[in-house]
Amino acid sequence: MTAAPVRALTKPKSRSYTAPQSRAVPRKNAPWLRPNGPWLRRAIVAAVLLGVALVGWAVLARRFAPQSNTARDNFDAIIVLGYPADADGNPTPIQLARVTEAVQEYERGVAPRLIVTGGAVGNHYVEAQVMARTAEAQGVPASAVFIEPNARDTIQNACYSVRLMKSHGWTSAEVVSSPSHLPRAGLIFKLLPIQWRVHPAPPLEPLSADDRHAVAAWETLKSFRYLVWARWHESCTP
Repeated sequence: MTAAPVRALTKPKSRSYTAPQSRAVPRKNAPWLRPNGPWLRRAIVAAVLLGVALVGWAVLARRFAPQSNTARDNFDAIIVLGYPADADGNPTPIQLARVTEAVQEYERGVAPRLIVTGGAVGNHYVEAQVMARTAEAQGVPASAVFIEPNARDTIQNACYSVRLMKSHGWTSAEVVSSPSHLPRAGLIFKLLPIQWRVHPAPPLEPLSADDRHAVAAWETLKSFRYLVWARWHESCTP
């Protein structure tokens, strides 16, 4: 009897498992985030229109800014708004123009005293002290010049000057500054409890057209800042 052939036992080959690959689903941006989506275009247009409207508001506010709240011609004081001295502590042309005009108003009898206001903003020289020396050099007695040395912007110029006036019982002032500065000053002084009017200090030398446009643009931006932010967040009680 012939034995049956023995078959070799072999281990069955294992089949490797391959996980099914998921199909990548393209990610869709929200409609308002698509570069050419209608909502993004509308948002950009709305932002531009809002910016134009706010700047237009500042322009109109400057155009119709009050110049006085009284018809009087004589005042208790002349307030000279500050401007930085140069790096050597000498008056810059703008600062000199303001003081010179204020001295002329003093000599005309508009008020018996000056209030010069401004701290050390552009450098370490106190603006009010430099302006006081300039006024005294032009013939104003030191006893007629009152120094307010702490203000760091126009809001503080106005507030601290009125605070000084109240301490002396003065209730009226003529405000002297550069023509481009006075509309913003008018917007500020109209909120203060004194009688006032503004008076321009013409530049010592005529400005070029480019300089006039640059100054107007800068003052418009400052007026915009005052209207939308500074008058609420930098308020001051005299």
